[in-house]
Parts: sequence; C-alpha cells; structure tokens
Amino acid sequence: MVLHQPRFEEKSMINTYERALKFIHGRSKFKKIPTLKRMRTFLDELGSPDKQVNAIHVAGTNGKGSTVAFLRNILQADGNVVGTFTSPFLVKFNERISVNGIPLPDAEILRLVQKIYPTVQKLDQTLPEGGPTEFEIITAMMFSYFAEGHADVVIVEVGLGGLYDSTNVIVPKVSAIVTIGWDHMHILGDTLPKIAYQKAGIIKPGIPVVVGRIDPEPLKVIKDVAQKKKSPISILGDDFKVAALKEHDWLQSFSFTSGKYRFAKLSTTLIGDYQADNAAVAIQAYLDYQEVMDQAVSESSIIDGIRNTQWAGRFERVSTDPTIVLDGAHNISAVDEIVKLLQNDFADHKVYILMGILADKQADKMVRKMATFENAEIILTHFAGPGKRQAADPEALEQKVGQTPDDILTIADWQQAIETIKPKLNADDILLITGSLYFISDVRKYLKLNSK
Repeated sequence: MVLHQPRFEEKSMINTYERALKFIHGRSKFKKIPTLKRMRTFLDELGSPDKQVNAIHVAGTNGKGSTVAFLRNILQADGNVVGTFTSPFLVKFNERISVNGIPLPDAEILRLVQKIYPTVQKLDQTLPEGGPTEFEIITAMMFSYFAEGHADVVIVEVGLGGLYDSTNVIVPKVSAIVTIGWDHMHILGDTLPKIAYQKAGIIKPGIPVVVGRIDPEPLKVIKDVAQKKKSPISILGDDFKVAALKEHDWLQSFSFTSGKYRFAKLSTTLIGDYQADNAAVAIQAYLDYQEVMDQAVSESSIIDGIRNTQWAGRFERVSTDPTIVLDGAHNISAVDEIVKLLQNDFADHKVYILMGILADKQADKMVRKMATFENAEIILTHFAGPGKRQAADPEALEQKVGQTPDDILTIADWQQAIETIKPKLNADDILLITGSLYFISDVRKYLKLNSK
C-alpha cells in the first residue's frame, strides 16, 4: 500500500503544542474529488462524536463570524455553555475551537491531536485517496472535544461552501445561511445560484433553516432545496424583519420583528446595516432553537447578548486617537457593504483606506468599488500570504485598476504605510485597514506590539 500522506512522526513524538500544529498544518489542504464519505469514515472510527452534540450550523459568504458571535452571546446570556467552531483565526490557532468565547488551551489542542492521531494514521494506510485533510482533522478535533460534554450547544461555522464542507456531517437542531456572494468561485461555481446550491447543502430534512438577506435568484435555489427536504424556512424580509437606524457614537441600533416577538431597542457595537441583518439571523436562529428544544425565549438574553457582542476585525475600532478601524472585507460582497456603511454613516469624514488583498480574490474590482467612496484616499500594500497563497502585488494592482496617482497610492511595506498615514490623521479622519483576514491578523499583532 502506497502512503498518500507523508507520515509525520510516531504519536509519542507529538509531545508539544508546536509539534501538534506542525502535524495539522502539514496535512493536504484539498482532495481532487469532493466528498463527505472520508469525513464520515473518520468520525465513525472515532465513535461518531458529531452525533453526540447539540449543534447549530451556520453557512454564508460573509457574516458567518458575526452571526456566530451574536448567537453565542444570546445563548450564553440564557445560561448556556456555548462551544464555537470558526475559521480562520485572527491571532492564534486555538480560537477555532472555543468555549464561551475562550479558545482552548494549548494542552487541549495537543491532547486532541494525540487522541485522533492513530485514526489518521490508519486512514492514511487504508483509504485509496489518502487520509483526512487539514480541515477534516480540525473538524474531527472539534467534534471529539465537544462530544466529551464541554458545552450545552455548539455553533458550527462552515469552512467553505456547505455541501461538501467537512462540518456538513452534522445533523443540527437549526441551520442558518447568512449571505450569498462572490467568493471561492473556482470551487463553488461562477454564478450566485450555483454558489447558493453549495451553501444550501447544509439544509437537512425537516430541520429549520434561517436565511438572511439574499438576492432573488440565489434565494430561489435555497427555497427549492428547503421545500424538497421539507425543512421549515424563515427568510429575512419575509418571515422576520429588521429595521436598522443610523449609526450613532459607534453604536448600531435596530428593531427586530418575528411573529409574536418584537424587540424595539437593540444595539450593538458592530456597526453597519449588514450587522443588523446578521444580528437578526442570529436572533431568529435562537428563536427556532428554543422552539426545537422546547425552551422559553428570554427577551433580556437577546438584548444583553446583542449588546455584549464583539467580533475582532469587523469594522473594529482599535484606536480613538487617531481613529483606526480594522475590517476583514476579503471579497467584493464585503467591500460593497463597507462602502454602503461609509456612505451612510461616515460621508463627512476623510477615510484613508489601507488595502492588503490576496491575489486569488477579485482584487481590482474590490479596489475600484472602494474608490467609489468620495472621501477615500486608497493606499495599496503587500503582506505575506498564508502558505502558498500570495498577496496581490500592489504596484501591478494599481496599474490594473487604472486610477491616477492622486486617487490610489502604493506603499508596499504595510508597517511603513501605517506609520506614514497616522501623522496625517486629524480628529475627524479615519484610517481603515482592510482586505484579507490574514492581513488583519498581522496588523493586530503589530498594533498590539506598538502599544506596549
């Protein structure tokens, strides 16, 4: 039998956190043929831990992370211990598996790798296509951990797409599809309906599904899948509604209505109409979950949960003097929302926008869209992409966009760019640092070091 995955080392040699991460990140990222069979086999070998958790499954192009955060805080305010599985991480790998917002300790990551390693080794030897991928291993670690009883409910965020995502082995209590937009087209499809079909893959027979604000064509695909699977569906704008008010003093206020429920005075530090939409999806998912579990709905839990939600890298104000904001707007759909936010709430501010974008995104479209905000000065920069993925070359991107030098500047060194822009900011100006979440992660570390 030929090994399809290079052996790492014996289990006894994975004896440190660093070696555990080396093992995880050393795995293949993708297989040629998408399938859930390998993941199902993997979990069955581990005792089917996915069947031992109460889960809420969340998919979507953008807004998954914020929706998970809102929902986690509502459920926590209700007295639950809440597990979450999210990606990517911003500061440290451990963030991906968290309990009540607290990432697992290094020792638990090491223990989980040691626990699943013999099964990975067995599947490397026996499966024709080779053993589990990196994300499948992380997913199995998450299910194994929460099957041990560390949470009352686990919110599982889809990694990529939905239909063939390794998390899609779960049969949740509630599913949610937050948004459908342009991202990962080389994998998910080149039209929004095709992308929607992949996201709708998380809909399970008879399981309630909550759907965010989605255009008619992709929405029809989702509705058709829900109908075929006889899954009750709640759609933002039809079955539940949100009315967002103008941002004031870095707070987003909104009201929410769903059937007999009406909450008129909700507010969050996550600003933008799209965050009100994300919060609405989270609230509806909570209402559905409580109904499925035959538990009472708490208005105070909703109010407190929404108010207390924070999510790093989502129009996050990290400095007030000068005003610096971080936002991981990593695709064209996210940039569209940022531009709407700037036009609606910050039209009278000068905004310096420092952009670091991965090369495999629609980088030129993202820059052109950002340039439609009249008070923007855009600075393109470079950063070290993750693994083999490369950041877009800022000078080549500037030429491709075709703006004059007065409209778009290039400072290839992003640390230098930040230090160049900061002295220019007056009291009303904003430095918005945006693009890839990997770039935002690097910036967060840099700003933290600088503040010491």
